[in-house]
Amino acid sequence: MRALVIERKEVRYAAAMAASRLQPGGGARVGLVRLRDIEPPELPGPDWIRVRTLLCGICGSDVATVDGHASRYFEPLVSFPFVPGHEVVGELEDGTRVVIEPVLGHAARGEEPPTPDAAPGDGHDYGHFVSGPLEPGIQTGFCASTGGGWGEELVAHRSQIHPVPDGMTDDAAVMVEPAAAGVHAALRARIEPGDTAVVLGAGTMGLVTVAALRRLTPVGTIVVGARYAHQRRLASELGADVVVDPEEVRRAVRRLTGCRVIGQALSGGADATVDAVGTSASITEAIDVTRPRGRVVLLGMPAKVELDLTALWHRETELVGAYTYGTEHLPEGGPVRTFDLAFRLVAEADLARLVSERYPIDDYRQAIEHAAEAGRRDATKIVFDFA
Repeated sequence: MRALVIERKEVRYAAAMAASRLQPGGGARVGLVRLRDIEPPELPGPDWIRVRTLLCGICGSDVATVDGHASRYFEPLVSFPFVPGHEVVGELEDGTRVVIEPVLGHAARGEEPPTPDAAPGDGHDYGHFVSGPLEPGIQTGFCASTGGGWGEELVAHRSQIHPVPDGMTDDAAVMVEPAAAGVHAALRARIEPGDTAVVLGAGTMGLVTVAALRRLTPVGTIVVGARYAHQRRLASELGADVVVDPEEVRRAVRRLTGCRVIGQALSGGADATVDAVGTSASITEAIDVTRPRGRVVLLGMPAKVELDLTALWHRETELVGAYTYGTEHLPEGGPVRTFDLAFRLVAEADLARLVSERYPIDDYRQAIEHAAEAGRRDATKIVFDFA
């Protein structure tokens, strides 16, 4: 089968980092990821299923990996060579279309789940990510044993399989995984009725978070920092009340909350902020525009950052991560899988419209560069099309 493959070669990582400084996504042009003909992955056990890829998205963590910017923290949790791609819509041998929940949880590794109905991402100990019949790997798309969505075929455990509802298009289905991450971030913000929430960044992850905040929480006002015109339009359509240039977020929050300015920070601020960017500057901004004893949720992958955390300490701000998804505990209705909420959100908010461009796998260099510069090029989600 044809697939894009990443191998552990330090010289290529160095070259990718250098190339990405000249052209975002440029790591794809120096050989860190290569298109190859490889054998399909073997089935690790009886509860595993072959999946033929239809569409697979290119996300920010994928681009960071290709450009050599991914954190070294993940090295023990990844096995090489691996086929990237975790935003997967595929087809089973009987023709059933499915979405993959990519986390390789306890069940996939032959371990007892923390609860009988646990989602793959649930649990309080990540030791299973390096155990069982698989090579180490936190997700499909980062594990040598499973393959990934940037290849024509992969294998998935039954616990990862979600049938696509009749009538849902492939473009809608490929948005379910990123939408699930946005749902999880929105719920991690612990919004109370009438709260003011800020979302920094209006790429795919920022936009799906706006949609989730508006439809799944009792939020009052949503403020979004969006750099490009199409992002501002989509943020408003998905439920944002105030959409401004990133440099104007502080001023917008100050006007809304009636707080004062002390130095560079606000005396008060939003009740919760979701940082969907993940840079030193964005995390600092998130803390500065969140009120004392408010909550900052890190959705964007931060990697290495440099921060002055005095404000976090002084304002007693909660700083929490929102990596993937699992089981959510809603105020009404009891526990529910994040992916179930994501399927509903994609349909209700018409998130299929965020898919901007499809590329064949042969054009992977152009596709990855397009994804790396999606905002500047009036795009949101770029996907590989195997159909």
